[in-house]
Amino acid sequence: MTSPTRRPPLRALAVTASNRAAAGVYEDRGGPLIVAALEGLGFTVDGPRVVPDGEPVGEALAEAVAAAYDLVVTTGGTGISPTDRTPEVTRAVLDYEIPGIAEAIRAVGREKVPTAVLSRGVAGVAGRTLVVNLPGSTGGVKDGLAVLAPLVVHAVDQIHGGDHSNEQPDDHSSDHPNSVTGRPS
Repeated sequence: MTSPTRRPPLRALAVTASNRAAAGVYEDRGGPLIVAALEGLGFTVDGPRVVPDGEPVGEALAEAVAAAYDLVVTTGGTGISPTDRTPEVTRAVLDYEIPGIAEAIRAVGREKVPTAVLSRGVAGVAGRTLVVNLPGSTGGVKDGLAVLAPLVVHAVDQIHGGDHSNEQPDDHSSDHPNSVTGRPS
C-alpha cells in the first residue's frame, strides 16, 4: 500500500518597500500583517524583509525568485509619489502579469477609500513564483490579503502545473447571461 504524496509546505516571502521603515524612522506594520495572514493560509513565511523603495525591491524580488519561493507579497511603493517604484521594479522581474489580481485589490480598496485607485500595484509570475504588490497602508494590506486568501494557494498550484481538481463541480458558468448554456432556448 502506498501513502499519498505530500506536497511540501508552500514558501512565501513578505517584502516591505519603505525608505523610512528601512531607515528605522518608524516600525513596519504592513509586513507583519502579511506574514500572519500567509501563515494562516499554511505558508512557511520569511520576513518581513524591509528594504528602501526602488531598486532594492527589485533585488529582493530577484533573490526570492532565485531562491524558489512560491509567493512573494510586497507592501509599499505602489502609489504615485516620486519614490514609489515598486510596480516598475516588479515588472522588470516578471515573466507575465496577472492583471485580475491587482484589479481586484484596487476594486476592494475603492469600496472603502476612493484613493485606492491610485495604487499602481501589479501581480504576476516570475519563474515559478507568484509576486503580488499591495499598498503600503495597513488598510490596503488587509484589503489585498482579503482578495488573496481564497485564491493564492490555487494560483500557486496552477503555476506549478497543478490541475483544476479543487474546483467545485458546479462552476456556475451557465448562470452568466451570455453563456451558451444560460440562454433560453
